[in-house]
Amino acid sequence: MDRTEPGASAQTRSSVAITLAMAMLLASLGTSIANIALPTLAEAFSAPFARVQAVVVAYLAALTASVVIAGRLGDGYGLKRMLVAGLAIFAAGSLLCAVAPDLWLLIGARALQGTGAAFLMTLAMALMRQTAGEMRVGRAMGLLGTISALGTALGPSLGGLMIPMTGWRGIFWVQVPLAVLALILAVTTLPHEPEKRKPRFPASWSKTDRSLVPNLAVNILVAAVMMATLVVGPFYLSLGLGLEATQVGLVMAVGPVISIFSGVPSGRLVDGWGSCRVLAVGLTLLTVGATLLAFAPHMTGVVGYLLSITVLTPGYQLFQAANNTAALADVPKDRRGTVSGALNLSRNIGLIAGASLMGTVFAFGVGTGEFTNASPTDIAAGMRLTFLLAGAMMLVAIGITFGRRNPAKHPR
Repeated sequence: MDRTEPGASAQTRSSVAITLAMAMLLASLGTSIANIALPTLAEAFSAPFARVQAVVVAYLAALTASVVIAGRLGDGYGLKRMLVAGLAIFAAGSLLCAVAPDLWLLIGARALQGTGAAFLMTLAMALMRQTAGEMRVGRAMGLLGTISALGTALGPSLGGLMIPMTGWRGIFWVQVPLAVLALILAVTTLPHEPEKRKPRFPASWSKTDRSLVPNLAVNILVAAVMMATLVVGPFYLSLGLGLEATQVGLVMAVGPVISIFSGVPSGRLVDGWGSCRVLAVGLTLLTVGATLLAFAPHMTGVVGYLLSITVLTPGYQLFQAANNTAALADVPKDRRGTVSGALNLSRNIGLIAGASLMGTVFAFGVGTGEFTNASPTDIAAGMRLTFLLAGAMMLVAIGITFGRRNPAKHPR
C-alpha cells in the first residue's frame, strides 16, 4: 500500500493538498477565463469571431493532446519534477499571452499555456493519489473535483471583473503570479523524489491499462452528457423559456455551485462505502437527471430545469470521485501518471463530443440550425431528444460498469 510518508504531519499533508489543489485550480481557470474575453479580443484585433475562437480552442487542443504525454513523462522522470516543469510552462505561457502583440502570437501562447495545464491536471491527480493515505483517496479525488469546478466557475466571473479595469491582458497577467506561487509551493512542499539515473518508461499499453478501458469509456459518456447541459442549456433557457441573459447566467451558475459543494462529500462517501457502490449511486442519479431534463423543464419551466440539474450534478461528482479512485486503486506507482493522463484524455474527448455531437442532435431535434428562427416548441423538442439520448447513454454506462465479468475486484 502507498501511504503518505510515515513522519508526515497533518500540516504537511495539508500543505501538499493545497499545492496540488492550486495546480488544478490554475488549469481549470485557464480553461474558462478566456471565453468571456472573446468579444473584447475581436474588437482589439479587428478579427472575426471565428478567428478569435482559436484562443479558446488552442488551449483545449493542446491540453487534450498533451495529457497522456505529461503522464508518461511524470512516470519516467518523477511526478514532482514534471509538475514543477508544467507550472513553469504554464507561467511562461501566461506571461506570453499577457504581452502578445498580435492575435496569432496570442493563440500560440495559449497553446503553450494549455500544454502546461495538461501537466498540472494530470500530475496533480497522480500526486494526490500517491500522497493521500489509503483510507483518504476518495476525499482527495473529491477535493480535486471541487477545485476543478471552482476554477471553471470562477473564470468567467473573474474575467468579467478584470476586463473593464485592465483590458483583456489583465486576465492573463493575473495568472502569472498565481502560477509562480504554485511553483514555489510545489518545490518546497511536495515530497522529495529520489533521483532517477535512467528514466524508466513503462510499456505503453499494459494488462493493467486494458482493464481500465471500461472506466475510460464511461468517463467519455458522462463528460459528453455534462457538456451537453452547458451547450444546450443556454439555448433552451433563452429561446425555449424566454429568460433574459442575466437570468440564464444565474440559472446556469447553479450547476457549478452544486459541484463545488458536493465534491469533497462525494469523496468521503467513496472512502466510507467503496467506489463500486458510489459509482452505482452516481450513475443512477445521472440517468435520472438526464431523463428529467428531457421532460421536467417542458412541464414546469425553470423549476423543472433546476430540479433536473440538482439531481444530475451531484451524480456527476459522485461518479468522478468513485471512477478516478477505482481507476487508480491498483495501478503500480510507476504508472500513475500515465493512467491519470488517460483519465483526463477520456474526459476531454467526452467534452468535445458533448459540444459537437450532442449539439448536432439538438439541432436535429429543433429541425434547423438557425435557433433564433425556431419556435419555443421546436426548441423544447430538441431539448427532449438530446436528453433522452443522454439518459440512454447513461444506461449504457451502467451496463459497461456493472456488466463485465469481474466488476471491481476491490471495493475501492
